[in-house]
Amino acid sequence: MVFTHDTNWSLQAAVALVNSAVEPATMTTVAELDDFFGEYGYTGRHDGDQAELDEVRAVVPQLRALMTADRDRAVVLLNAMLLEASALPQLQRHDGLDWHLHAVGPDRPFAERIVVETAMAMIDVVRADEMSRFSTCADDDCEGVVLDLSRNRSKRFCSVTCGNRNAVAAYRARQAETDE
Repeated sequence: MVFTHDTNWSLQAAVALVNSAVEPATMTTVAELDDFFGEYGYTGRHDGDQAELDEVRAVVPQLRALMTADRDRAVVLLNAMLLEASALPQLQRHDGLDWHLHAVGPDRPFAERIVVETAMAMIDVVRADEMSRFSTCADDDCEGVVLDLSRNRSKRFCSVTCGNRNAVAAYRARQAETDE
């Protein structure tokens, strides 16, 4: 494992959120936001209404910019995010999880907690000089973000759908060559 469990979860959640804005868009309903909250183990305040969904969707460009930035630019973005939220890192233990970092209180808006938790996770990425763990999907028709936590850094596609589409296209291209 490259990073701690809470860093991995935060990075995976942020990538899922950013990729929810790639066509076809997901995270368009409060029910999908509720699923996201549960799937990625978020705790604390969750209003579960349209306003919260709009706030969460509004942070997507900010998170995308962070994950696609070079290392030095990422530091500028990280520092701004943490300063804006008045983040104060503290160790917390809850819900069966051992000590891990939280930097804003559980009563803060969900969108703000997403930004801060992503920023805290990205601090580990920057410090470890692992920005290369992020890339853009190798599918020419996709703008999804890829988070590659594999040992051999071989992940090229943001989703199984993009991977399958490219595998089928490559197969058809090989078949067309043999038919000629």
